[in-house]
Amino acid sequence: MSASGQTAHAGPGRVNWRRFAVIMVPATALAGVLVALTASSVLAVSFSISGTPFTVTANSLKGQGFEQLTVLDRSVINDLPGNNNKIVLEDDAIRSATISHLCLSVAVAGVTMIITAGDGSTPATGSYLQVDANRLSGNAAFSHINIGQDASTVTEVPGITGPAGGFAMQADTVSIDNLREHAYATTAGSFTLPGFGLHFGGSC
Repeated sequence: MSASGQTAHAGPGRVNWRRFAVIMVPATALAGVLVALTASSVLAVSFSISGTPFTVTANSLKGQGFEQLTVLDRSVINDLPGNNNKIVLEDDAIRSATISHLCLSVAVAGVTMIITAGDGSTPATGSYLQVDANRLSGNAAFSHINIGQDASTVTEVPGITGPAGGFAMQADTVSIDNLREHAYATTAGSFTLPGFGLHFGGSC
């Protein structure tokens, strides 16, 4: 994980970052990571991704049980960066989450489609939420965080682990304000979207 700005401790077992960025593998190491993940069949989602990225924003996200793992996603055709059908991403998994002022934007046939939810007094909620992304930013706070844990031993989101020897992090809780995420796939055990809206044109 990389962070800019000062790191501050907000009590025992708690860490705040004024600005937070997703853990990403250096470009020079991507080829080796790709081979290793392919060999170990580490797939975060059970479907082939479309290859079309989307942007997710939220005023705030609060989660119980957080994990971050490096994963390999695949598309049916070679429409991922580098004309490839595989891409290395970070899988951000949360056991249960509440999300206020959620907005998703994606380009569909040259037009931007916007989905919004949780704008009122009732936030959007999700369980066993997984987002495969290559960019994530916001003002983040974690409690009881482990960075550099073996990916096969994470326990905060039951059933979601990585390969033995893989790099991972986990935390009891996560809170991110001014969330912005550039992602390729999302899955959830449940996803409740009060005040759901969909329209074309505009931006998040």
